[in-house]
Amino acid sequence: MTVYFIGAGPGAPDLITVRGLRLIERCPVCLYAGSLVPEEIVKAAPEGAIVKDTAPMHLDAIIAEMEAAHARGEDVARVHSGDPSIYGAIAEQMRRLDALGIPYDVVPGVPAFAATAARLKTELTLPEIAQTIIITRTEMKASSMPEFETLEILGKSRATLAIHLSIRNLPHIREVLTPYYGEDCPVVVAYRSTWPDELFIRTTLKDMQAAVREAKITRTALIMVGKVFGSVEFRDSDLYNSQFSHVLRNVGKKKKQAAG
Repeated sequence: MTVYFIGAGPGAPDLITVRGLRLIERCPVCLYAGSLVPEEIVKAAPEGAIVKDTAPMHLDAIIAEMEAAHARGEDVARVHSGDPSIYGAIAEQMRRLDALGIPYDVVPGVPAFAATAARLKTELTLPEIAQTIIITRTEMKASSMPEFETLEILGKSRATLAIHLSIRNLPHIREVLTPYYGEDCPVVVAYRSTWPDELFIRTTLKDMQAAVREAKITRTALIMVGKVFGSVEFRDSDLYNSQFSHVLRNVGKKKKQAAG
């Protein structure tokens, strides 16, 4: 048997990968993060499958379900939201499975920051504006940040930021980022991207706290910061520039052939 860690995507049921959905459809055990995984995805489990919401369960109980399935020789669909490699808490599960000799595999999913950019019809990397995306969070009660990954350090990059798990930390975000990005820097607060009740707040570092308070958002939101979310002038990429040569398009060679 195998335990499959499956990224269900950001919310819309049809954004799960084909591979992930096919595994859920055939696995006799489905353990899913109920607070963030759409019910429609879980309903794809085969008739008679064991389907359990792991939101109220602790790690030992989750691993016990996997052990029991292993003893029965039954595959497990372990369904997480977004992409399981980002704040998915799968590392400790895999460590336990390694110790127990239980095989597992990982199926990637669409991460929230990518889904948000798609819904906003925004490219996160624009020529000479931003070429780096930083996925991070801020220090809260659950866990501290590594010494060299604080927002004070990351903010110096002025890169496009995707800040997770920090909707209750907006005053800190504004204070730390304003010296580097400016108080008028565009911010998008994305609440439940691709879900039926999704909400996108376009604001600035200066005004984001008031805007979020007015919208009464207290959880399940992603904070996106960067110039790419504003009206900025940028040059075209060289990727499709007719005068730019690369390995699949040799402009110089074509000019010589035309001259000959």
